[in-house]
Amino acid sequence: MLSKKQGLMFSWLLLLTVFVQAQTPGLTVEKIMRDPKWIGTSPSNVFWSEDGKKVYFNWNPDATKFDSLYSVSTSGKDIKKVAASERRNLPSMAGSYNKARTKKVYEKNGDIFLLDIKSGKTQKLTNTVERESSPSFSFDEKKVLYLRDSNLYAFNTATSQLNQLTDFRKGRKPAATDDKDPQRAWLKKQQLGLFDVIKEREAAKEATKKQQEIDAPARPAEIYLDDKIVSNVTLSPDERYISYQLISRPKNAKITIVPDFVTASGYTEDLNTRTKVGDAQTTSEFFLYDARRDTAYQVTMKGIAGITDKPHYIKSTDAKQAGKPNGAADLRATSMFGPVWSEDGKHAVVVARAADNKDRWIMKLDPAAGTVSLLDRQHDDAWIAGPGIGYGTGEMGWLPDNKVWFQSEESGYSHLYTVDVNSGAKKALTSGKYEVSDVYLSKDKKNWYFTANKVHPGEKHFYRMPVRGGEMVQLTTMPGASEVTMSPDEKKLAIRYSYSNKPWELYLMDNQKGAKPKQVTNSLTPEFKSYKWREPEVISYKAQDGVDVYARVYRPANAVQNGPAVIFVHGAGYLQNAHKWWSSYFREYMFHNLLAEQGYTVLDIDYRGSAGYGRDVRTGIYQFMGGKDLSDHVDGAKLLADKYNVDPKRIGIYGGSYGGFITLMAMFTEPDVFAAGAALRSVTDWAHYNHGYTSNILNTPYTDSTAYAKSSPIYYADGLKGALLMCHGMIDTNVHFQDIVRLSQRLIELGKDNWELAVYPVEDHGFVEPSSWTDEYKRIYKLFEENLKKK
Repeated sequence: MLSKKQGLMFSWLLLLTVFVQAQTPGLTVEKIMRDPKWIGTSPSNVFWSEDGKKVYFNWNPDATKFDSLYSVSTSGKDIKKVAASERRNLPSMAGSYNKARTKKVYEKNGDIFLLDIKSGKTQKLTNTVERESSPSFSFDEKKVLYLRDSNLYAFNTATSQLNQLTDFRKGRKPAATDDKDPQRAWLKKQQLGLFDVIKEREAAKEATKKQQEIDAPARPAEIYLDDKIVSNVTLSPDERYISYQLISRPKNAKITIVPDFVTASGYTEDLNTRTKVGDAQTTSEFFLYDARRDTAYQVTMKGIAGITDKPHYIKSTDAKQAGKPNGAADLRATSMFGPVWSEDGKHAVVVARAADNKDRWIMKLDPAAGTVSLLDRQHDDAWIAGPGIGYGTGEMGWLPDNKVWFQSEESGYSHLYTVDVNSGAKKALTSGKYEVSDVYLSKDKKNWYFTANKVHPGEKHFYRMPVRGGEMVQLTTMPGASEVTMSPDEKKLAIRYSYSNKPWELYLMDNQKGAKPKQVTNSLTPEFKSYKWREPEVISYKAQDGVDVYARVYRPANAVQNGPAVIFVHGAGYLQNAHKWWSSYFREYMFHNLLAEQGYTVLDIDYRGSAGYGRDVRTGIYQFMGGKDLSDHVDGAKLLADKYNVDPKRIGIYGGSYGGFITLMAMFTEPDVFAAGAALRSVTDWAHYNHGYTSNILNTPYTDSTAYAKSSPIYYADGLKGALLMCHGMIDTNVHFQDIVRLSQRLIELGKDNWELAVYPVEDHGFVEPSSWTDEYKRIYKLFEENLKKK
């Protein structure tokens, strides 16, 4: 029995609950799928003025059609929209600085500009119809280097003299002259022997030609490209060597065409997209041009450890071939990037990546000899990747004592390393079960700054660490994620911060431990703030193979025994969503709030293959997509039934892109676990996806056909039992509409009738129109209501 006082208190709490519920209007699909401006527009593209007195950012507090550029002072006051005249005169964010960072060169609208940072004065160095790009300072800082039509130019800032340093020419070198043709040479010799006048004229012509050659100014050597493309043209500090890549385009690659049916012209228009995985790809070669010797030569990987190794998944049957010495014919296809020169200009390193994705080499370059020597080899039987690694040179640079810094997953997590180019000694500067990203070396070369998820896999914080390694000082402390941009003098931090139920806002903070961040923007609308958005619980559970799997859980306020549940599968594969910051899947986040409001428990899993958890999780899907990544979801369904009072017969699943693929695999191969599924813009057959992504994970269809058969939903369609909804944009240039059409035909031939396909004629892979989002999610919601709720 309640006492009178307790009864009054209970009545008061009941009335307060009713009042709060009345002030918190319920969600609908139509409401949350509107133009996102109803939420408020978060600041983006944050950057500092060159003098460090202002922070610029894109913002849209007035909910106009487009974002505008805003600025704020370092005190956090005086937020204002940047006038068009100021915006037009701002230097580009990209560009290069001199060593003292007192000058900057940059490209804007295809022309090159030189900025004096102290005075704020800008000099326009070029004003041409042709585009100039990639400006930088020469090593002696007397010249500005840039590219025009793939050729390298040097502009002397003191004399205004412009020199062309390369002469790359499209097409083939002109054919041999008559003198080099045996028959024509014989005829000419006969003429000169018979006719003295002709002989004298030819002698005079040859003398004139020789004199012209003597008098002619020095020009760069002509280098004919044939049908290749030149790229990554750079000049060595001593201005003797020019490095460049020659890229060969495949001659027999077949491009997929995506028809666009709803166009302004009224005619169907074809969109040229991409090849399919395993089709012919571009190849590249790395060259040096020695201006002193007037010669160009290729730099190869001959003699480098691992360059002749076959991938582990290919079993060699030729013992002799397997033991054959290194030779040019045996070298694996690679792409070489760089060089990156030391600050004293005496050393250079290049990075090479194998076309089969299994190796990455960091090597010292000897430009005079045209050879490379190994400093570090990163090998993975699956594929090389991870934060700061990727393609190109990745995150890397030089320290003053002839050490190169770089990132590697050697320990199982992406960490910061150095290697001495003279001794080859390597050292790990960070270590542990967390990842480092966005590495920055301070201007005085005394400290590192970087982002790491050391506190929790679902939190990102900004750290400072001594250059030799040691204590990591955590500078940001707000739970969630902090994206930091440092001021030019490195004394201030501009922080874009968010939490799981709070979208991104801009903060300013002193670059000191314990400093208090000051919020600058308030972007959210009253309507968005009127709803009490859930803070999903970030949990972990053990997968069937013992690995920790992280997830977010949305619980209904009044959960019932044996209630329904939905599992969301994020896209991209290598992406993180079970974290504590505002999700890029914000529409889905709001939809999960709606589902929880309607009594569903929602589970959002960072399955195998997701980002943020190190190498083993990243490569856990190698040669079998739909293996461990799917079993993580099956284990999640069991967790829902065991811990969250969910009826195991009333669990649905949905997701887009990779999430759509997993949904199909779940519905086809685990039909007794998932009662209903919505597969959006789904890959249905990996042999029809792109090369760059798919060949990493499954190799190629003709070399690893078993991996493709195991991983492609179209082979398992006969297993469908539950209710399946498929949604796809018809002008999807990523996962082509052909994918879903082929699967639909397969389902028709199998006699399946428990599925439906919704098509969106004006949508690409990522939907844009609110009407499309609304239609799609009304269908998803209806699917779950009809199949997961008790009748």
